[in-house]
Amino acid sequence: MRFILNIIWLVLSGWILFLGYMLAGVLLSITIIGIPWGIASFRIARFAIWPFGRTVIPKQNAGIASLLGNIIWLILAGWWLALAHVLSGIALCLTIIGIPMGIADFKMIPVSLMPLGARIVSTRKSPFGEAG
Repeated sequence: MRFILNIIWLVLSGWILFLGYMLAGVLLSITIIGIPWGIASFRIARFAIWPFGRTVIPKQNAGIASLLGNIIWLILAGWWLALAHVLSGIALCLTIIGIPMGIADFKMIPVSLMPLGARIVSTRKSPFGEAG
């Protein structure tokens, strides 16, 4: 079922959100200082193109540096990426088949606003008993 949802997601909105995160990553990586945010943007791009079967969890060791980095991210790229998720989520929720995709879109807003200090992990159980 995840595969089918991911394919529908990819066709309806995943590709455009992926391109948005890739553009933000490239623009932020042009400067040496922006590379950490560029890497975060590329990481979220992979999540934005194929979201079903993955989730975002907070890092336990994230501190003040992550908070300050997130504030800079919010100013540079986070607000317009979150706006893209809001607009896409609303458009997807206008149809019955799009409601699960719209909900997934809304769930991506927190990581689009504050990507530092968050990890994207699989929701599938590994043979060793933890999500992997």
